[in-house]
Amino acid sequence: MREMMLGIGLFLGTSATMHAAESADTRCYELRVYTAPEGKLEALHARFRDHTCKLFEKHGMTNVGYWVPLENPENKLYYVLSYPTREARNKSWSAFMADPEWRAAYVASEKEGKLTSKVESRFLQATDFSPAIAPGPGKEPRIFELRTYTCTPGNLDRLLSRFRDHTCALFAKHGMTNWAYWTLEKGQPGAEETLIYLLAHPSQEACTASFAAFREDPDWQKAKAASEAAAGGSLTTPDGVKSLFLTPTDYSRTK
Repeated sequence: MREMMLGIGLFLGTSATMHAAESADTRCYELRVYTAPEGKLEALHARFRDHTCKLFEKHGMTNVGYWVPLENPENKLYYVLSYPTREARNKSWSAFMADPEWRAAYVASEKEGKLTSKVESRFLQATDFSPAIAPGPGKEPRIFELRTYTCTPGNLDRLLSRFRDHTCALFAKHGMTNWAYWTLEKGQPGAEETLIYLLAHPSQEACTASFAAFREDPDWQKAKAASEAAAGGSLTTPDGVKSLFLTPTDYSRTK
């Protein structure tokens, strides 16, 4: 009987491992941030709305979501694309840039000046605890919160474990929606110390209330204390937690 139970346990463990491997999100994600010159953000939106998004899809890219900061004095646009692989990404962008329809739209849109003054890009990979990342609207209006953590040296795995084992469930307990969690692909600056994630909230006020309840939760306080005791200090650097509230654009598939 013991041998039979051990065999069943091994089978179930192997099956679970195989299922996890099969369901792992191995896509390449790209977070792109555009800064528009003064007075050009609406024209940039129009180009995405009328041309860019559909041309991205034509060339095999997935429009995951488009957002602007709730307070946007720098005229920024944030968006996320996904691709099957990094190599597929490079091929898609080459084809997109060479597409006559894109070139015509680009020239026409910039007759009165460039629509971007700065373009930033970071390549991301989904963590093993990230919810399934899929474009789509929410059931109710919501805002998004882009949070970026910078870890103290050698503590990224500890931070990921804390999120996997405690933080994500406690966020959900206190009314926050875990939308996506990423680390940076290897070889980029900060890859060994950065966690980037998106939460969704009904409103900015709801976010404030949720985080207040989360921080007072005894389960969170216990998990935080235990993880920091094991690390010998904080898992994040001073001023290493950044938060930015975002609202979806009208042409974003994710709302």
